[in-house]
This record gives sequence, structure tokens and C-alpha cells, in this order.
Amino acid sequence: MDNMQAPSVGGVRLPKGNGESIRLPRGASLTDFADKINANPASLVQVLFHLGEMVTATQSVSDEILELLGSEMNYNVQVVSPEEEDRELLGTFDITYGDDAGGEDDLQIRPPVVTVMGHVDHGKTRLLDTIRTAKVAEGEAGGITQHIGAYQVNTELEGNERLITFIDTPGHEAFTAMRARGANSTDIAVIVVAADDGVMPQTVEAINHAQAANAPIVVAVNKIDKEGANPAKIRQQLTEYGLVAEEYGGDTMFVDISAKQGINIDGLLEAILLTADASLDLRANPEMEAQGVAIEAHLDRGRGPVATVLVQRGSLRVGDSIVAGAAYGRVRRMVDEHGVDVTVATPSRPVQVIGLTSVPGAGDTFLVVEEDRVARQIAERRQARNRNAMNAAKRKRVSLEDLDAALKETSALTLIIKGDNSGTVEALEDALMKIEVGDDVELRVIHRGVGGITEGDINLAVAGSAIVLGFNVRAEGKATELANREGVDVRYYTVIYQAIDEIEQALKGMLKPEYEEVQLGRAEVREVFKSSKVGTIAGCLVMSGEIRRNARARLLRDNNVIQENLPISSLRRFKEDATEVREGFECGLTLGNYSDLKVGDMIETFEMREKPRA
Repeated sequence: MDNMQAPSVGGVRLPKGNGESIRLPRGASLTDFADKINANPASLVQVLFHLGEMVTATQSVSDEILELLGSEMNYNVQVVSPEEEDRELLGTFDITYGDDAGGEDDLQIRPPVVTVMGHVDHGKTRLLDTIRTAKVAEGEAGGITQHIGAYQVNTELEGNERLITFIDTPGHEAFTAMRARGANSTDIAVIVVAADDGVMPQTVEAINHAQAANAPIVVAVNKIDKEGANPAKIRQQLTEYGLVAEEYGGDTMFVDISAKQGINIDGLLEAILLTADASLDLRANPEMEAQGVAIEAHLDRGRGPVATVLVQRGSLRVGDSIVAGAAYGRVRRMVDEHGVDVTVATPSRPVQVIGLTSVPGAGDTFLVVEEDRVARQIAERRQARNRNAMNAAKRKRVSLEDLDAALKETSALTLIIKGDNSGTVEALEDALMKIEVGDDVELRVIHRGVGGITEGDINLAVAGSAIVLGFNVRAEGKATELANREGVDVRYYTVIYQAIDEIEQALKGMLKPEYEEVQLGRAEVREVFKSSKVGTIAGCLVMSGEIRRNARARLLRDNNVIQENLPISSLRRFKEDATEVREGFECGLTLGNYSDLKVGDMIETFEMREKPRA
């Protein structure tokens, strides 16, 4: 085909590309594509229709459809990742994320950021509590520490005062997405392994996350005070995963501790600092405008949206205009883990920020911009991008072949998820969406949010016939009364796996029953009688099983199926009506109004029984 000639799909003429690249954001529509190549969106709709895809011009479509359309028209479609798109978006405002401004002289040493990971029940939370109690509470009145998801501890190395920042991410396997993000905002990962239990699946998962984030690893061998503890075995097991202890000639520091007894906690903190000094160049410019990551966020009844942010470079000050993910605002107040007001947060400092207009997601990047207007514009564009990407991901591909099935009503379980912080809500939704129960039943989340269950949530549940899940939150005020009055099912959970199990059972309960055919018996036709009252009667000998009245039957002649799904409408043994006739006995039967019966035909009877699902 000549390069100037337009390709034709189903009679639709389109501009033909020369293999040039077209960059499109995730969740783009056919209109976006058409704008890039100077085509009519309606013609792209027609092309996809002929390719077996039904899509409207303004609908967000999946990456696969964009690439399919591009290949058909000789364009190389590149779907831009959210990170790249974000970089381009910030570039339009002359903002560069992740680069330290200034020269070598402007960089100053910053504390290492540490995430503690490992298998459930191996002592991660106890270790964090012990470090917090031993190091943080020393300078506190009454030893009270606020939980803000991160905190700094003071320790000493070679006579010098040093700080270490700990991120307190949940360690449960359902929080894989959050934990991966935690590792990505982390300088060093501490992998906790119980000396009496050994390397477990989540231990391996944690190691993989840390290695994927290129974070140096320090191994804390916990519970050395317990009977059956074998630290040497742990060292041996972890060599299989590339973690070779220094005493074996490797470069990974192993520290034997007891979080419960407080044994060798200082040794662990020292190992973290030594690893940071040996492996990493932890420096940042505190004079530039702040950039970093939101660790967790929640909606506080008195203070509104509250986000715990970790400053990675620059200094965050009260009064700064910031944008965090799709949330924006002005920093009205900052507090540390002690609840003490902070005016300036330097690199590696975790603080709670008050003043955002909405709750950002866990793991969202934040940055300081010149004015509120720019922050709002960036946030709105991010919201639109997220919405398009979500719509594209949720849209099921409907081809012409399965249009009939798509038009039939599919069972759907609709949920509204509310939780105590954005990370929990995101992790719960992620875990629920991964439940597999086949294509017959669909799980839809029509709303997710942070904070208590409100009347608005209940009204939305009524409109959308949804179930409300509350994770570590309760219904507020009149919401409970409204839910009871409207019959809305509100379920409360504090354990993520309980929620997953119950939703999985509910989805399985919505599946249409599956039936399987069960053979009942076979009978051979020995005589055929004609009756003016009942029609054609087959005189049969039951060869195997039993023949039941009202069962379904198929007629076989020379082992070929002549007729399917016939009813055994009457069954007699001699002159008496019978409900069933067993093997070896003779009987007379009729197959509804069917009359084409011959001597030697075989009648197979069967019934359809519901099949239990695995």
C-alpha cells in the first residue's frame, strides 16, 4: 500500500501513520487519540466496532484498545505511566520533582529513613514500640507518644548525637501495596525474623520489596530470649536470598535482639547508622522548597484532613502552599510525634500537616509550590487523570461476540468502603478487588473515603444498593438510625482478613448455581404400542439403574442421539402407575408427545443436580 494512501477498516478511511510514536495518558479516550492524529473521533469508533470492540468517543479506554487501534493505523502508541505524566504535568509549571537544587556545598547530611518489615507475629510492632519507649519517651512528659505513622529517635554513634527516622507501616501481607511504597520512600529496611520460627513467606516478600527499592538491609534476629531460638540457622537460611552475614564474609549486618526484653536495641540502631554511612550518601539541600511523600492520612473530627508527611529534600514551613497527590492546601500547622508544634521540618523529618482540603493517598508525593492557585491546578489535573485511569480499568471489554451476554443482567456486589486512614482503605480495596470468583459476579466499589460513616454514605448506599464496610470507624450520629430505617447493611471490621473472607463468601453466594448431569438409568425398547389416549407407548426392559417418572430422557438409535431432553410423562409396571422401575424389570412409558419410537431404541434417563462450588 502506498504511504500516502489511507488504510480502510470496514470501509472507514483513516490517516495512516509511518510508525511514529503517539503518547497518550492512561485512560485516554478516542477523542484524545483523534486530536493527536487529526482524525474524526467518530471514524475511530467505527474502526473499533469493525475490530469487535464497542466504545464511545469520550469513554476512557484501556491500554490494550489504544494499542490495538494504533497498530491497525500504523502508529506506535505509548501509554504514559502515571509517574511520567506527573513529571510532564509538573514540567508545565516549571517544577522539577526529585532534584536537589544547588551545588555540593548546599547539601547537608540527613538522618536515614528506616522501615521495619517482616512476617506477621515476628515482633515488628513490639520492636518499634520498644525503640519508641526507650528512645522517644525519655524526653516526654508522662511518656505519651502520638501515633503519626513515623517518628525520629535520638541515638549515639562514636560519641556523636545522631537521628534515625522510623516509618511505622503495617506489616500485614494484605498491605503489600503500602509496604512496597514504604520501601520506596525508605533508605534502609530492617527485616525482623524470629529466631525460634525462621524465614517465612512474608519474610521473603519483605526482602523482595526492599531489594526492588535498592534499599540496604539490616536483619534483626528477634526473640533470642525464647526457648528454641537459633540465630545461626536464620543466618544460614537468609544466605539463599542473597543476605550474607558479615561474619560469613558478606556485607549484611545481622543483630541479635529481644524486643520484649529490650536486649541489644542500641546495637540495632548502631548497625542501622553504620550501614547508612557505609552504603549511602544521605545528603539533601535544606534550603530548597520542600518535597517528599505522604506516609498516611486521615480525617480528624476537629482538625479536618491530616496527613503525615516525610520531608525528603528541602524544608517545609508553616504557610507553604503544598500539593500532595490529588489534595492541596496551605500548611496551617505542623506537629511532631509528641504533639509539639513545628515551624520548620528539615529533610528526613516526619510531621503531621494540617490545612489540606482533602485526604491524600498513602504514598502520594507532596511538593511545595509558589501559590495556592498552582497547587489547585496541579491537584485538579491529577484528580482528572486518576478518574480516567480508574474508569478505563473498571470498564469491561465488550466484544460483538459476547454482546448478548453483556446485555443480560450480571450479578454485582456494590460496596462503600470507609476507613480510619487512606492507606488502610486503599489496601482493603486492593485486596477485595483481587478476589476471584469467576466472571458471573462483579465486585464494584462506588465510593471509598476516610473518616466515620456519614448520612451521605448511607444515602449513596440506598441509591446504589450497596453494602457499607467500616474499617476501624463507626457510623456517626443519625447515620445509624438512617441505615436501620432504610435497611442498609453496615458491617464493621478491625481485621482486614475477616472483611476479605466475608466478602468472598458473599460473592460466592451470588453465583448462579452450576448444574451437572447425573445418569439415572438405561432402558431398551422391546415393543411399541399406539394408544389413542396417551399416544405412543414404549414397552421397555430396564438394562441398568432405574427409570423414574418425570425424569428427563434422551433417545438413542444405533448409538446416535435422535432426540434430547424428553420428559418421561407416564410410567407403568403392568397396569399400575409406578414412580420408578429398577434394573431387570419391564415397564411401559411415554416420552411426552414424541412418537417416533422403534424397537431396539435405547432410552437414557438423567437429572440435573446442583454442583457444589470449590
